[in-house]
Amino acid sequence: MHMAESGLPLFEGTPVLVPGQRLPSYIADHRKRLRARFRDGGADAMPDYELLELVLFGALPRGDVKPLARALLDQFGDFNGAVSAPADRLLEVAGVGESVVTQLKIVEAAAHRLSRARVMRRHVLSSWDALLGYCQTTMAHRSREQFRVLYLDRKNVLIEDEAVAEGTVDHVPVYPREVVKRALALDASALILVHNHPSGDPTPSASDIDMTQQIDRAASALGIVLHDHLVIGRSREVSFRSEGLL
Repeated sequence: MHMAESGLPLFEGTPVLVPGQRLPSYIADHRKRLRARFRDGGADAMPDYELLELVLFGALPRGDVKPLARALLDQFGDFNGAVSAPADRLLEVAGVGESVVTQLKIVEAAAHRLSRARVMRRHVLSSWDALLGYCQTTMAHRSREQFRVLYLDRKNVLIEDEAVAEGTVDHVPVYPREVVKRALALDASALILVHNHPSGDPTPSASDIDMTQQIDRAASALGIVLHDHLVIGRSREVSFRSEGLL
């Protein structure tokens, strides 16, 4: 491994270009072919490492990004894992600098915003698949537990989505009274609770069940319905309602 003029490490075999120097033809042709395949077939026509290469083109316009794309996938498992990885962990990968982190985080933010737009101000119970997709996109790859509350109006339209607590890798503090207090402030009539398990296993813990029951009791006392509690894992989710826990 050696260092580019930018100070970033490069993989062996990666061409080092000086300002004004053109890309080697084989790299330029490779980039052209990938872009054409994406235009013609979309993301479904490309494996994760090629889609990641396309993203990296914007951050590293002057070199061969294939080794870095493969290194990111080796480290984080798949495209979603690479894009969603925390910045400090991304920077541990040889060849990753601030421009790469920024490019990946832009993609992540765009994905979150698009998926959120599909559920906000929509009837949640009739858009359940979109809601699950949004929760998976925003929470499945987090390295720490996060607890979110989706607040619904009388027609079960999502009026607010708030992260109310963030915790450690296996615990997040939640205060039922604060959840219900916020529901009253928003004039919400129903709630959906959502939190993730960074371990990847969405099986509810005893503390998850106890906390859900506390919120359910507090909400019910004020005429607020708790529709569900979703626990988001790496590749699947668990619904308290479907499991008979609510």
